Amino acid sequence: MKKYIFTLIALSMVFTATARKPKNTRTTEAAAREIAAADSLRLVASRQAALIDSLQNLVAVAEQRDETAESETAAPDPVVDPEQAAADSVAALRLRLRPTKIESIFDTNGLTVLDTLATENDAVQVILYSNNSWKYVLNREVAKDSTIFEKYWDTTTLFPYKEVDMSEMPKSVVIDLVDSLTSYHCPYQGSVHPRGKYGPRRRRQHQGVDLPLKTGDPVYATFCGRVRISQYNRGGYGNLVIIRHDNGLETYYGHLSERLVEPDQWVEAGQIIGLGGSTGRSTGPHLHFETRYYGQSFDPERLIDFKNGTLSRETFLLKKSFFSIYSNAGQDFEDEIANEEQDKKEAAEKAAMKYYKIRSGDTLGGIARRYGTTVTNICRLNGIKSTTVLRIGRSLRVR
Repeated sequence: MKKYIFTLIALSMVFTATARKPKNTRTTEAAAREIAAADSLRLVASRQAALIDSLQNLVAVAEQRDETAESETAAPDPVVDPEQAAADSVAALRLRLRPTKIESIFDTNGLTVLDTLATENDAVQVILYSNNSWKYVLNREVAKDSTIFEKYWDTTTLFPYKEVDMSEMPKSVVIDLVDSLTSYHCPYQGSVHPRGKYGPRRRRQHQGVDLPLKTGDPVYATFCGRVRISQYNRGGYGNLVIIRHDNGLETYYGHLSERLVEPDQWVEAGQIIGLGGSTGRSTGPHLHFETRYYGQSFDPERLIDFKNGTLSRETFLLKKSFFSIYSNAGQDFEDEIANEEQDKKEAAEKAAMKYYKIRSGDTLGGIARRYGTTVTNICRLNGIKSTTVLRIGRSLRVR
């Protein structure tokens, strides 16, 4: 192909040189010669154009031949084995589902946004803050909200999923908790109260977890999403915020002393959406936190290590068996008072506990008479028998 191009360049130079010959003095004969020369040049130009067209055709044919030869020598597309493809897909899913630790995104509350920069991906922007920090965020103008924020969307009703037939839901659903931007923030970092775990509690189902805090402590949006509920709930939640996320999950934040967001407002992961408190049916400051899918609750500790503040995995396999059988009924807060009474009772019992260190010559009967109790009661409190040999220096609980 290169030789054709060189030939074309050479011919162009020859014709150009011919066209630039100096003219003679203008006479009648010279004029005639000029007319003849002009006709000759027109003929040459016509021939040159034809030659160029011919060369271009030759080049096109040569390129076509080269492409054909390359396609003939190229290796054929590999035949995909359906079983192997399925195995690779399962392996990739297992890799995504493996446990990991995702730290909370840094806190940008109180920082001033200096600039917003575009990236090669129109759906992603870079936000620059006043402390010289930055982070990626989704451009909501490009990444339009899907039907997640349209279907069953209700900013006043707590449970808008009454028409959902959960029997049609598959046994498990794969849910991406974070995307490539890793937008996550622990709602509130701290140990879950021993009596505030998810599951049965005094014949009732506790639909979330309770995280002790101080009134006024900031509570953060766990993932990016849109606020569906921000209102005072008389059913026991008190000041409640519910956020629906892109993956279909909803997170509940109850007993807040103050709500800082409004319905339909878009919030970023790590944005302060309220302040901790003890509103509603609550006996002390704590955050009641729930995770739900189509209104069905499941244990938030399957997702979050609240003590360390980390997300436990990037992708979550939500099994139907994780749901509470009481999910549609909402949260029953009647046990809050029972919890407080139980805590007081246990505190009083602990304060009333008394121990005695065994000395030489002591007997169970003598110890029982000294503390106004019985041998049977001492044996019950210590898990021993009346025939047990007392060892000097051992402590016995006598009350």
